[in-house]
Amino acid sequence: MNDRYPATEFAPGLVVQRFAPPLRLSDFRLIAFDMDSTLINIECIDEIADAVGKKAEVAAITEATMRGEIADFKESLRRRVALLKGVPVAALQQVYDERLRLNPGAEQLVHACKAQGLKVLLVSGGFTFFANRVRDRLGIDFARSNLLDEAGAHLTGRVVQQSWGDICDGAEKRRTLLEVASLMGISPGECIAVGDGANDLPMMGEAGLSVAYHAKPKVREQAMVAINEGGLNRLLDVLL
Repeated sequence: MNDRYPATEFAPGLVVQRFAPPLRLSDFRLIAFDMDSTLINIECIDEIADAVGKKAEVAAITEATMRGEIADFKESLRRRVALLKGVPVAALQQVYDERLRLNPGAEQLVHACKAQGLKVLLVSGGFTFFANRVRDRLGIDFARSNLLDEAGAHLTGRVVQQSWGDICDGAEKRRTLLEVASLMGISPGECIAVGDGANDLPMMGEAGLSVAYHAKPKVREQAMVAINEGGLNRLLDVLL
């Protein structure tokens, strides 16, 4: 896997670079996924904000952050979460039921990986309410995400400190990938990392195979596989 393999359209809407496909899926032991706009079809925080008429304001910050125009993800998330103050907790379930869908090919890819013995990690700058439900729905082995603070039946506009830290940003995604790999006794080269935004780049940079799914330009440029059309299961086109 090196730079002598330039970016090539392996198939329509599927670009590969820095390696010669196919690779063997069985050579990998762990696959890590971002959640919002990667495994699922929405940015959950934008949809929660819609409950209080602040979707446009929050979505603008989200978009700038994922493009890498706002470098400090933690500050970006705090700004957006603060705008959720007073949102009924019931709005989270409504977003899950009415708006959240798995992206095409998500189930097929996760099941194919599990069938080959890979462990599956969900590491998200989104929220535990959704991440844990997606984890259970797909049979994912481990999930790390941000916990929204609640008071009574409403959100406080803050994120709860957890045992590993306060906010799961790009650095925490990278650290989590390396931590889980270490616990499994494997190298980062035996990991696959899949994401769509700038805060996924740190973990993608550590993995043996980095995958951009319908991603921002900055992420597509750096990923070894860019799925620009079709579902997540298109990754299987470059893996035996």
